[in-house]
Amino acid sequence: MAINVLDVRDTFAAPRVRVPALRVVATGSTSSVRRLPLTVLAAGLIGILEAVALLAVAVGGIDGVLTSARPAGWTLALGLSGLAAWVVLCAGGGGGLIEGTGRRLHMGLAYGETVLIAVLLVVATVAPVFTPPAGLPLPVLALLLLAVPGSKLLLAAAPSARQWVADGPRPRERRADPVAAHRLLATATLGVIGVSLVALAVLTPAQAPDGGPGAAASSVVFTND
Repeated sequence: MAINVLDVRDTFAAPRVRVPALRVVATGSTSSVRRLPLTVLAAGLIGILEAVALLAVAVGGIDGVLTSARPAGWTLALGLSGLAAWVVLCAGGGGGLIEGTGRRLHMGLAYGETVLIAVLLVVATVAPVFTPPAGLPLPVLALLLLAVPGSKLLLAAAPSARQWVADGPRPRERRADPVAAHRLLATATLGVIGVSLVALAVLTPAQAPDGGPGAAASSVVFTND
């Protein structure tokens, strides 16, 4: 029997039961099924591919720079350090955006590349010491170069990209260590590999320096009389 107003209210109204565990489970299931937006994927891949392209250009053109320009040691070290930092920042910014850790590095580098291209365009216009490849006019070449940082800025500033970064990185599924789960198999495999290498070293005859037993195979020369 109700003895006060509060008891009467509880008699006619349904009890309010809060289950915090259900709320946590629902939140976790929602965050685990997030899909990577196409804008984020495209912006991240542009940064990673730009890093690969810069590395390829550096490896392919280092010989020409050393033979033609012959830069000083400190100049070469400074240029290689700046190029290495550029490659790492491009790849790191693209990877960080895909992982959802942030987009400041990606967009900051894109802004820096835009300013650098603009400065180089002004310098090349004032002092024409650079010849564009394939006979392209200088403004056309500048627009082609600006397409890379411009695309990164547009894609990273999209609402889907901002929401992706605001939601944070996706939760990673914890997987058991295969070595700890199959310790006996891993030990047996390592033992077989070790025994095989020892047997190969013991049973394979060495070639002498004169072409007989103990000589290296590359030193044996066959001539036809």
